[in-house]
Amino acid sequence: MNAALRSAMSEAGLSPRQLAIRVGVSAKQVERWLGDADLTPHARNRADACRALGVDEEMLWPKAVRERVKTGADRELVHSYPYRSACPSTVWTGLVEGAGKDLFLAGYTDYFFWTQVPHFADTIRRKASAGCRVRFLLGDPEGEVTRRREIVEDVALSVSTRIRITLEHLDRLGPMDGVEVRFSSPEDAVNHVSLSVFRFDDQMLVTPHLARLVGHDSPLLHLRRQGGGGMFDRFAAHGEELWECAEPRSLRSA
Repeated sequence: MNAALRSAMSEAGLSPRQLAIRVGVSAKQVERWLGDADLTPHARNRADACRALGVDEEMLWPKAVRERVKTGADRELVHSYPYRSACPSTVWTGLVEGAGKDLFLAGYTDYFFWTQVPHFADTIRRKASAGCRVRFLLGDPEGEVTRRREIVEDVALSVSTRIRITLEHLDRLGPMDGVEVRFSSPEDAVNHVSLSVFRFDDQMLVTPHLARLVGHDSPLLHLRRQGGGGMFDRFAAHGEELWECAEPRSLRSA
């Protein structure tokens, strides 16, 4: 019997049927999880169950956690995608929702968050109100690097237009404690446009932009911090350096 799961359900006041509804499985399936400690649910179901119960996966299914722990140089690499667009929207949504302390979006335009993450503006408000630090590092829509990148990409929805759409959404939020916006400095803009870093507490999505490709056609890495000095910390340091030299931009009331 999975005693840890039974205890967590009791603490949360959820019956097998109620947990099944939240996870999107049958009550019989939850009963099977309860009856067999060696039975490991699908990763998505584990994540949904842990979210519903407010506990860590390691507490309920430690075997599954141990099996996926890496010990080599790539231990922080959760997953890689040949294209950013190949990363499921549920991954982006889950990471945004899971961030409680540091939501740092250092893409050059951050445009796609408003279309890919449901109710993104409401989520930003909620995160900031709960004490999460929310930061947007954008390229300067009037900058020389932005202009050159538009020539390289040569697409209808230009880089400066995508940045301005993000700014319009942010201005609709209005000035808000906990939400900060900056433009990367002219000296750092080339480094910024070539590498997007999106941090969600101890997880991160990184996109190195290839040649003439737009962001969604470039590869993406999903990282989880496992200790000091790893890939996560190196990319985090890159983002923080850009942020420290960036120029603040105040939110305006729409």
